[in-house]
Amino acid sequence: MRIVTDSVRVRVPATSANLGPGFDAFGLALELHDVVRVRATASATRTHVTGEGAETVPDGEDHLVVRAVRAGLEHVGAPQVGLELSAHNQIPHGRGLGSSAAAVVAGLMAARGMISEPEALDDAVILDLATAWEGHPDNAAATILGGATLTWLPQGAGDHGVVGPQDLAAGAPPVRVGVTPVAVAADLVTTVFIPAHPVATRVARSVLPPAVPHADAAFNAARAALLLLALGGRSDLALEATADRLHQPYRGEVLPESMELVHWLREQGLPAVISGAGPTVLVLGTVPPTLRRAAERGGWDARALGVDRVGATLGQADTR
Repeated sequence: MRIVTDSVRVRVPATSANLGPGFDAFGLALELHDVVRVRATASATRTHVTGEGAETVPDGEDHLVVRAVRAGLEHVGAPQVGLELSAHNQIPHGRGLGSSAAAVVAGLMAARGMISEPEALDDAVILDLATAWEGHPDNAAATILGGATLTWLPQGAGDHGVVGPQDLAAGAPPVRVGVTPVAVAADLVTTVFIPAHPVATRVARSVLPPAVPHADAAFNAARAALLLLALGGRSDLALEATADRLHQPYRGEVLPESMELVHWLREQGLPAVISGAGPTVLVLGTVPPTLRRAAERGGWDARALGVDRVGATLGQADTR
């Protein structure tokens, strides 16, 4: 495998996972994007980041996009080269809007754009590799494909069955992920309420129990099925379709303000959920201005976001 293109540009969307009952399965791409430019060089790796996370993300070889580029090149047997990375980030970090999945997909897509046989890193392979990084495929699938996606892992591949980055480096094959697009109504919009401070995904997942009552599992199975209808245009079902008993009640231990906002919005009849692992709160639909202003006075950054229906895009970087 050869490096044939020395400069590529990748645009990746933010995503919201779970959407209430669809834990680790549903994802939705949003119209908020990071743009990454990667150039192959003969010198040491350099990174330049503007926007979200500019002051806190690792630089050089430790940058997540750089690490993902290297993983993609390694997977297809392409040579490793020096990298010059320029990233403009709009996706908030540590807020439950898929920033890490966006970075991993951006790096893998950049590797695809650089190699002589890009089909070796097609969407399916990138999803498998990104799942190995993330531990679950929901955000990555929506990042790659856009719109809404439903993902699943093969039987027997639970939380401890997904290979991780270290396993990939040791040569273990990634788990093959199942994915299908989900119909999304043409007029679907979302409203997100982003808090000022992040919460690490590992913290939000650490409070989840190893088992849940059968009644709660049955409750979520029905709501996840309703969610398919609600996304497709049955807005009258959205409130019931976004109810959850599997993860949000437990996350309230570490996301008390987020859960308080979810409960308050739902009391107003709005289908509000924790976005991914939080702490961002997402509403499927618009929110009346009076309610938005009330939340903003409480310190929330309220934004109306459309659905990104394209997903990650790859092109040649502007070399000017």
